Amino acid sequence: MTAVLTPALSGSDALGARRRGIPVAVVLAILVIVIVTAWAIAPSVFTASDPVVGDTSEKLLAPSFAHWFGTDNLGRDVFTRVVYGTRSSVLSALIAVGIAVVVGGLLGLVAGFFGGLVDVLTARVVDVLLAIPSFLLAVVVVSSLGFQTINAAIATGVSAVAVFARVMRSEALKVRGTVYVEAAQLQGGSRLHVLLTHVLPNALRSVLSLAVLQFGVSILVIAGLAFLGYGDPPPASDWGLLVSAGKDYLVSSPWLVYAPSAVIVVVVLSINRVSRWLRAKD
Repeated sequence: MTAVLTPALSGSDALGARRRGIPVAVVLAILVIVIVTAWAIAPSVFTASDPVVGDTSEKLLAPSFAHWFGTDNLGRDVFTRVVYGTRSSVLSALIAVGIAVVVGGLLGLVAGFFGGLVDVLTARVVDVLLAIPSFLLAVVVVSSLGFQTINAAIATGVSAVAVFARVMRSEALKVRGTVYVEAAQLQGGSRLHVLLTHVLPNALRSVLSLAVLQFGVSILVIAGLAFLGYGDPPPASDWGLLVSAGKDYLVSSPWLVYAPSAVIVVVVLSINRVSRWLRAKD
């Protein structure tokens, strides 16, 4: 049996091999996102406890193997409440991103492609929205709509419309001046056909990368609104509401704040890491 000798990789070859693979940090980030997604889809698979009804004889217990995140002042398992609160938090963030992508993307696409008065008017609207801090704008919108998590999602989406409009407008302007778009117009393609067939698909890549990043931002904003009381009232278990409920016991039972806060931070950082990786691949 003959041995096959393979030359050792040079420094540049090894670096290229690492670049072609998925970094370990990205793999861990994707794993976190998969776990959180599973929590949102089937929370009962991960815990058998009730997220609403607790045992008062076990209130304010420290984290242990029986209660990974400890228990709250009503004896409810904090890990269970975090898991069951994932669906509301994640779904609200998805709704917010969907609103921002659709509304902001449409505004930016039309402004960048058609130009002229449409571009000028859209630019002024975007400038006004960008002049208002996004969280403040979200508070104003949710105060007008009512204190519910779905309204917090709508408010978060509205506050991000200007960001997506600006990015989409920039991409549409670049694509509009390319050779293949001009060729399509010279061949008799209607403006709507060129817009939907050539400009939109090529302008979407940067917007989709931004959408992943905005998903993490939306989780933070919705958690902040829930913390301030602009989401669903108790016994809901939105992540921000859990942090708000635990702040009264921060000295004696800090896990009530640290556990849901740690979940929020880890999830948002994981989403941001995946977003940076996607943009680097582009």
